[in-house]
Amino acid sequence: MKKIILVFIVVLLICPMVNSSVLLEVSPTAISNGGPMDSAWSMQSHDLHHTGLSPYSTADNVGKELWRFDRTTSNLIGRIEGGPVIDNDGVIYFGSKDLCLYALYPNGNMKWKYKVGDFIWSTPAIDEDGTIYFGSFDRYFYALNSNGTFKWRFDTKGSIASSPAIAGDGTIYFGNMGFPDLGGCKIFALNPNGTEKWHYQTDYKIASSPAIGDDGTVYIGSGDTYLYAMNPDGTLKWRFKTGGYVKSHPSIDYEGTIYFDSFDKYFYALYPNGTLKWRQKVGSSYCASASIDKDGIIYIAGGDLHAIYPNGTIKWNFDLGADRYVIHASPAISSDGTIYLGVTINDIYGGEIVAVNPDGTERWRNKISNYYVESSPCIDKDGTIYIGSAQEVPFSNEPYGCLYAFGTPEHPNKPSISGPNTGKPGEICEYQIVTIDYQGDEVQYYIDWDDETNSGWIGPYLSGENITVDHTWNTRDTYSVRVKARDIYGHESNWTTLQVTIPKSYIHNPLLELIMKIVKCFPFF
Repeated sequence: MKKIILVFIVVLLICPMVNSSVLLEVSPTAISNGGPMDSAWSMQSHDLHHTGLSPYSTADNVGKELWRFDRTTSNLIGRIEGGPVIDNDGVIYFGSKDLCLYALYPNGNMKWKYKVGDFIWSTPAIDEDGTIYFGSFDRYFYALNSNGTFKWRFDTKGSIASSPAIAGDGTIYFGNMGFPDLGGCKIFALNPNGTEKWHYQTDYKIASSPAIGDDGTVYIGSGDTYLYAMNPDGTLKWRFKTGGYVKSHPSIDYEGTIYFDSFDKYFYALYPNGTLKWRQKVGSSYCASASIDKDGIIYIAGGDLHAIYPNGTIKWNFDLGADRYVIHASPAISSDGTIYLGVTINDIYGGEIVAVNPDGTERWRNKISNYYVESSPCIDKDGTIYIGSAQEVPFSNEPYGCLYAFGTPEHPNKPSISGPNTGKPGEICEYQIVTIDYQGDEVQYYIDWDDETNSGWIGPYLSGENITVDHTWNTRDTYSVRVKARDIYGHESNWTTLQVTIPKSYIHNPLLELIMKIVKCFPFF
């Protein structure tokens, strides 16, 4: 009896231990963060299909610079070649060649930065719980918490230029470079906890970024000239051979057609089964990537921006301008159909962001670099456009980067003031002032005459309405006249300055004039 009781007690003690050990043996593949964050722009080219198509309008975006971020408290940041992404709180994330991943608030102030072992070319991806994933040239693939703290890293044995894609089950896909015999040139699938799910060996470096089809198929290019289609379990579905390096990332339309560029100078369209639909020599850069609008029109850039129908015929070509071209970047498309892209000017002369209307006409452009632009733009919920650039400090050639925000300012534009820049003491001088409020609100003006007087706030006036004001200076001097505007909500513009000189008064004296004439005729020696 005692033996039976003892056995029973032992069983009671063991059973909870057995149950606990079973609960702890959770398969890594069962751990899921639920896929990418449903934010304005959570990964390379917006979504898993890499369409670059935003659900948000930029119809009111007038292309004005809202802010730029190019330095921390004391140091310039590194060149930005990857694209920025945005989380649900509007925080912007991007990598840099100064070895840091940056997080900025929507107003352009830095939230945090995280330093790794080499530069970051990869565009980050954000999962549902806010984890930020990205690769670095230091061979590691990183996961950071949304507060900028370290979560985990995975050693791939090769540098990483590929931008990650997060599948619906939380699996993270990307490729690496390096050398095949040293662990490089692989397609990776990682679990959300940082463990490897599988890898697939290719024969050369992978700089392409994966796109994921609706059935879970992973599409990615390799330097071995193939576009690969991988099943979610890591087995090869098919591969398609081109005549050159496939560095661009593929894009997928609503019918499942896969589009990509190759160094063989062809732009390809493949059916989902891996057979050729069409190929076209469109003069792309061979490593730029395509975006796709809501009507299925494909946009790919090189020396021009090309709009291509799904059957491969050209809709229109937009001339980017003399000596201008796109390198690696892919366009961003707003819901109103405007196409945004970063453009480089003749290697070393700078770069621009260009906005193109759906009919192929130019909407606006702004210079954003004195060196080059490889970054792909992204679109926020309010229609703000973010894009990075590579810069050089004049004369010293010190490299640095800028992240720009373009949109529609809340405040009025800086006023223009015109009128005489010279006058006489006691003389009335008239000036014309005008500004535009981008919201169409009425405006007021404040004028500082620089003689210890000002106009106070005058108005209101209609946006775009020319007004005339006058002023009299009684003392000879040079004055810096300043004027600013504000809207009905109190948003103030920057100051505009006009220099006005009131010279010394000339006093007419006939006797003095006669003496001066005699002196000129009979000079003294």
